[in-house]
Amino acid sequence: MRTSSGEARLLPWTTANGDPCYLLGDGEGTVSRMADRVESAQLSMAGELLGHAADLLADRRATGAQVHYLACRLAESLGDVRRVAESRGRRLDDGPGPDDPAGR
Repeated sequence: MRTSSGEARLLPWTTANGDPCYLLGDGEGTVSRMADRVESAQLSMAGELLGHAADLLADRRATGAQVHYLACRLAESLGDVRRVAESRGRRLDDGPGPDDPAGR
């Protein structure tokens, strides 16, 4: 979504090379809705992963390989959640200010 300051929306996915993807537009199109759904899925998956992490870490029989796999998935999820937070934070920063009647 292009903000009123002209900034593009950071999308919740990257290019094949790992570079960020951005969207220009008014935030009402198909790609914006797809990005909203992907963000929602990423946040939901992060919550589920936290539950799995708690279960695995509570199990004293968990192997090093299992904990390593968990750490890798947690790192991936944290990257996704960070990108969602950055994207949403940029859009919030561009919202109505305290002196704007719409920002009451």
